[in-house]
Amino acid sequence: QVSLAESGGGLVQAGGSLRLSCAASGSNVNMYAMGWFRQAPGKEREFVASIGWGGSTYYTDSVKGRFTISRDNAKNTVYLQMNSLKPEDTAVYYCAADPSLSRVKRTPDYWGQGTRVTVSS
Repeated sequence: QVSLAESGGGLVQAGGSLRLSCAASGSNVNMYAMGWFRQAPGKEREFVASIGWGGSTYYTDSVKGRFTISRDNAKNTVYLQMNSLKPEDTAVYYCAADPSLSRVKRTPDYWGQGTRVTVSS
């Protein structure tokens, strides 16, 4: 199995930045596509960003130009750099993994426990 552990969440003022990390462990983890989702209070979980093993990236429209997903395959770690944060970015952020680049954006096989991000105005 693949195990995922998020960290880096916290409280930040609007316009500020946070960097989330996701440490992955398991067999052949560097061959998995990785992603970030988020769930705001009272809302459904939504896709945020994904990255393939070769570094290809995809973002939902609401975070383009503000968030950057990256990965360090040697460290089995995925990052989400979040800049120009807005109150509507407030959510629990979840790391995800799946062997399929397309499936990781929709129904990934593995999930972390989440890290909370709160953006105040």
